[in-house]
Amino acid sequence: MEITPEIQSTIAKGVSLLVIMLSSGSLARYFSVRVNYTRKINHFALFFLPVFIDKQFNAETFTDFKYLAISAVVSTLALSVYYEPIRKSIPPFQLMFEGIDRPEDRPHTFVWIWTQFAAGFAVLLPMIWLFGQWGLESLVLIPILINIIGDGLAEPVGVRFGKHEYKTKALFTNKTYVRTFEGSACVLITGFIAVAIHAEFFTDIQFILAMLFVPIIMTLTEAYSPHTWDTPFLMFTGYMSLLLIMQF
Repeated sequence: MEITPEIQSTIAKGVSLLVIMLSSGSLARYFSVRVNYTRKINHFALFFLPVFIDKQFNAETFTDFKYLAISAVVSTLALSVYYEPIRKSIPPFQLMFEGIDRPEDRPHTFVWIWTQFAAGFAVLLPMIWLFGQWGLESLVLIPILINIIGDGLAEPVGVRFGKHEYKTKALFTNKTYVRTFEGSACVLITGFIAVAIHAEFFTDIQFILAMLFVPIIMTLTEAYSPHTWDTPFLMFTGYMSLLLIMQF
């Protein structure tokens, strides 16, 4: 069997992510680093590392819808290793889980992570396909970047610098959780930057509308989405707002 760049890239991504997840778990367990931070190490690694590794191997995976769909299914199923009976019997999986298991999320940590992943891909994949059909491939990264960078920074910035708090709900519980305006500002600022770096793909009126509405809509979405379950909502509102704007 020929070892294609895509196969090499997939192996490298699996090994790299495993090392990072074990490392983040070790930081939480042995060095008492707050899970609010170690969790975001995993967040950035899951999104940025695959793109970086693909470029090193010249693997064209992001433009291959079939590959993306298979990766989505495999990634979601792989989260099953965090199911309590499995991770309790296999110590490395338990260590990895400790890097994402915020105390305030217990006992729903696994359910929220698994369902958010599944729902996120359920929104993302059809949108990537639709944007491809409409010739809008150049805009696909905008909601993804806002989710990765903006939402990724929101929690650590809020924990470290947040002074102005507001509350949000979560799935399967009546408990309320705290977010901060400082954290949400990360989503807003990232939204402006993500749209701005794609300016060449808009007409003048489309660019103005995108700058006016996409960052604000996605910031409000992040603010009102259920705790730990903002990804599918961010993806949906981000892509839908872009689709509407591109009609002008």
